[in-house]
Amino acid sequence: MLFVGLTGGVGAGKSTAASALRDLGAVVVDADAIAREVVAPGTPGLAAVVAEFGGGVLRPDGSLDRPALGRVVFADPQRRRVLEAITHPRVLERTEQLVADAVRDDPAAVVVHDIPLLVELGRTDRYHLVLAVLADEEVRLRRLVEGRVMDDDDARARVAAQCGDDARRAAADVLLDGSGTPEELAEQVRELWVGRLRPYEENLRRGVRAARPDHPVLVPPDPAWAAAGERLVARVSRAAGERALDVQHIGSTAVPGLLAKDCIDLQVVCPDLATAREVAVDLRAAGLVAGEGEWWDEPLSRRGQGSADYRRVPKAMAFDADPGRRVNCHVRDATNPEAREVLAFRDTLRADPHAREAYALLKRGLAAKHRDLEAYAAAKTEFIAEVLERSRH
Repeated sequence: MLFVGLTGGVGAGKSTAASALRDLGAVVVDADAIAREVVAPGTPGLAAVVAEFGGGVLRPDGSLDRPALGRVVFADPQRRRVLEAITHPRVLERTEQLVADAVRDDPAAVVVHDIPLLVELGRTDRYHLVLAVLADEEVRLRRLVEGRVMDDDDARARVAAQCGDDARRAAADVLLDGSGTPEELAEQVRELWVGRLRPYEENLRRGVRAARPDHPVLVPPDPAWAAAGERLVARVSRAAGERALDVQHIGSTAVPGLLAKDCIDLQVVCPDLATAREVAVDLRAAGLVAGEGEWWDEPLSRRGQGSADYRRVPKAMAFDADPGRRVNCHVRDATNPEAREVLAFRDTLRADPHAREAYALLKRGLAAKHRDLEAYAAAKTEFIAEVLERSRH
């Protein structure tokens, strides 16, 4: 099962995207529909809302007058939080039930949670992937006024009550442009479904790493790497729970301004190797699949010491099932010297522009020389050792 969060500002086209996903075969869990369900006539949810906001939020037939309630809560953030405290726990419980039902009926389902306030609620780490539909504010306002027959002040209050698009961009793995026609948005969704969502679900279910180049391909630094790293750290931290002593974005994509392979490297530190191996398997909840076979590090601090077995320190690995985002997740135990060395090297490159520039030049040359990833990585070892030695002094 692939669990996808779908969000977007009011009037951006999120409902159009949800409809397109449903037509393609996704199971869509509609947060707005659930929100209406939990305050339907006769429910404890409606009784709690009336007790808090009074009978003026009811229609003559006893149902909730949503526009009347909206005028109260969208103009007053404190009152909106009171309403959310009543409805959100009930909505969450019902959502979890519907997701469980969908997986029971079809273990290969792509379940899409259509939720307007996904970013505001701070729950993006619960999904394998987050999609955000964006549209210019003026486009959204026009749609609300013309399509939903709101007056201009109400429309602006609705837009202002939600987070801005910058927050959605940081939280989302995929951005969909909702400024055009419904047909144009539906085509974007279809391409995403065929090229990413269905392959992601299949890879995750089968425990297969997504395809990637077998040789080093360096690309210019991408400012989006930092946000991608933060999203992945949050998902991995949630999946590992208290078994993780530390989860961090490491490697070249964690160094601003440094060219790199387009791959997010993560490190999870666990109390011991048995826990590390267990966590690597459980990272499927974060969209990663455990690497098969044996994995190990050769920490620089052990070079030239002892036997080959001593120099090799076992670890576990997990990799991306998502064809749209490459990830290497190193799951190490707390006694592994490599766990400290990778952080020291990352932090030195962040602080030292000369070391950063020299490393970039080295990587360009090695990528042109070595077609094998292992040979490319091994050829960087001497430089890394020199940087770490200088940083210690």
